[in-house]
Amino acid sequence: MSHDALLDAKGLNCPLPILRTKKAIAELSSGQVLKIVATDPGSVKDFEAFCKQTGNTLMSSAEAGGAFEFMIKKS
Repeated sequence: MSHDALLDAKGLNCPLPILRTKKAIAELSSGQVLKIVATDPGSVKDFEAFCKQTGNTLMSSAEAGGAFEFMIKKS
């Protein structure tokens, strides 16, 4: 799946991945996709809640090699 921007949040714990995502997504245009890579296991629920609160779309959530990858489409 293609993305317009990448955020490396590996090694960061809550709430830093969400805060950095909020900043990164603010720089995107509507319809663009941000890919986030994080290592915090709590980030799975955090990003689900973030998308519900902000109206952005969580397109995918996957775990690969001890890291979590999220694709968020800006509303």
